[in-house]
Amino acid sequence: MRANHHQFVAFSYVVREGSFSVAADRLGVTQSAVTQHVAKLEKQVGSRLLMRGREGVSLTRTGQELYDLADRLVTLDSSIRERLEGYEAMSRGHLKIIANAPLPALRAISQFRQVYPEVEIDFSLYGWATATRYLRERRADVGLITDPPMIEDWERVPVQKTRYVAYLLPNSPFAHRELLSFRDLQQETVILPENGSLTERVVREAQARHRIQLKRSIKMTTFPLMCEAVLQGVGIAIFLGNSGLISRGLVEVPIAELSEIHETAVVAPKDRARLRLVEAFIETACSSAFCP
Repeated sequence: MRANHHQFVAFSYVVREGSFSVAADRLGVTQSAVTQHVAKLEKQVGSRLLMRGREGVSLTRTGQELYDLADRLVTLDSSIRERLEGYEAMSRGHLKIIANAPLPALRAISQFRQVYPEVEIDFSLYGWATATRYLRERRADVGLITDPPMIEDWERVPVQKTRYVAYLLPNSPFAHRELLSFRDLQQETVILPENGSLTERVVREAQARHRIQLKRSIKMTTFPLMCEAVLQGVGIAIFLGNSGLISRGLVEVPIAELSEIHETAVVAPKDRARLRLVEAFIETACSSAFCP
């Protein structure tokens, strides 16, 4: 027996949702049906495609190769359905959005929901490396990524340009400075995002380039947590400027060694970018950021 369309669709949804049960809900079928479809596909391929773990499912090497094709099939299905159903397909659709830059993503989501209030949105914030990998592996419809890699298969539309700054308490002795340097921060506790983030990499490379070492640092998972740590007096955070309203009450001061301008873009696989719902979100993200 040859693998059928339903098996590829079930497999694709399990990978995208990271769960058999969530995939079943999304498809409107039972979990056992999804499990059977994936098991039959694995039998046809002659190799295991998925590994189950505490954090959900992960792909084997064979699974990754097959998933790329399966997800393209699902994207084609979605494109056909949109053209047959028109606006109705958009009004009750679903978007999976990821980002490493919170403010432009949340601003775009807010404006998008004003036009498409019935669309179900799944939004997750990741470090740069994870967000980029998930988009490369087609595990999301669209992402807002800072300095995304140049990949031929990606649609890429710039939405924001900014540089790295130090986030400080208003009563910090550095709060009224127009510019800080790494030397100013050498004796301070510096708060950075976790390993694998764009910020961590940029700061590490700048330290090596300028031969200055920030002696005390703390790694945290998200920008909101970093801001809360600054408010609690833990230290000084380094992150992209204008990254979120959560930083209200903090002062942003540019850092001399981090003068490079970084571009955040809305990114999607090209075939997904042609889906009406994804296209509408890209247009919203662009307009909300006042793109040229």
